Amino acid sequence: MLKIVDVAIVGAGPYGLSLAAHLAAAGTSFRIFGKPMSTWRDHMPKGMQLKSEGFASNLSAPDKNSTLEAWCATNGRPYSAQKVPVEVADFVAYADWFAKTYVPTLETQNVTNIVRTPHGYTLTLDDGRFALARRVVMAVGITWFKNMPETLSALPMDRVSHSFDHHNCSQFKGRHVTVLGAGASAIDTAIALAEAGAQVQIAARRKVIPFHAAPDNEEPSMFQQLQAPATGIGPGWRSFFCTQLPLVFHKLPQSMRVEITRRHLGPAPGWFTREKFEGKIPAYLGELLKRADMVDGRIALEIENEQGRARIMMTDHVVAATGYKVDLNRLPFLDGELRDQIDQVENTPILNDNFESSVPGLFFLGLSASNSFGPLLRFMYGSEFATPRLAAHLRRRIEDASKKAA
Repeated sequence: MLKIVDVAIVGAGPYGLSLAAHLAAAGTSFRIFGKPMSTWRDHMPKGMQLKSEGFASNLSAPDKNSTLEAWCATNGRPYSAQKVPVEVADFVAYADWFAKTYVPTLETQNVTNIVRTPHGYTLTLDDGRFALARRVVMAVGITWFKNMPETLSALPMDRVSHSFDHHNCSQFKGRHVTVLGAGASAIDTAIALAEAGAQVQIAARRKVIPFHAAPDNEEPSMFQQLQAPATGIGPGWRSFFCTQLPLVFHKLPQSMRVEITRRHLGPAPGWFTREKFEGKIPAYLGELLKRADMVDGRIALEIENEQGRARIMMTDHVVAATGYKVDLNRLPFLDGELRDQIDQVENTPILNDNFESSVPGLFFLGLSASNSFGPLLRFMYGSEFATPRLAAHLRRRIEDASKKAA
């Protein structure tokens, strides 16, 4: 007979690993499934740097030595709380150490099906085994939520892709590639393509590319701090509210929460990418993609400017750096009957203040929880708020259930 655990965690990114570290420290029985940090390891361009500051790039554990800063000091890697970008290779190495140290029971199998049962949940793994849990935490990140423009649907699958699909761009050497978008993913991907020998151009609806402002060497004055307080997701009072008061954000009317989450902190490249991009990669801004077709073996993109004037751009491949949109219907391992029982807004789960959905014992963390807790949950920085809170809640629930059973 299979042993049932109190908690199953689906996903081994920052939220999944951090929650597991807190549960392990509390002695809670759990299992965690997934490829560790696969988004950073396999789906970000080689050599890129994180947009998040050093102090906002920690995984969370109840140990002061679990931080990126502590890991860098031990391993002789450069570190700065602010103003010096974190190398993605360093971050992945740090996350590997974190998983080995605090989550040694991580199982790298993927979950292929989750079904609710009278005693909790049954999870099917990709090696054919099963796992039983009384509660499930979905920490699935962005993997399943790639947002692809409908206008690209007529193109052959080998001629169009999402920025998520490109870790190594060497296969595009000598080819003409058009990247759609003006955010961090678009700029990082365009730079990686250019460095791999591709002929690259950017096309975007935005009139300007909103690079973050480069930091200066001076400490901000008291007046500057009052004008735009620094936070782990960027400066400003709105970001301060989102990071410091996520439970207050949760109490806002649902329509307001969804609107703020959609609008606040749109796509923006890191300041350190500007030098590699400007003057080196052509950018066609204020342009709207109207149509995409194959013409004589190449892709013809019909682009329209603000004045309604259309023109054709020819290219060999299109990369859509068009972000991510949570949609529970895109989770193939979530049983259809179970998914239909989840109360939703715009295909995202509606959660209580302990991250629990309308289905008892089914919780969501990370991007999937952002319409309930705000933009903070779109960033790994949010794990420092969310995971200790959820771990404490689960521990109380488990203790209460044990008392009732006794």
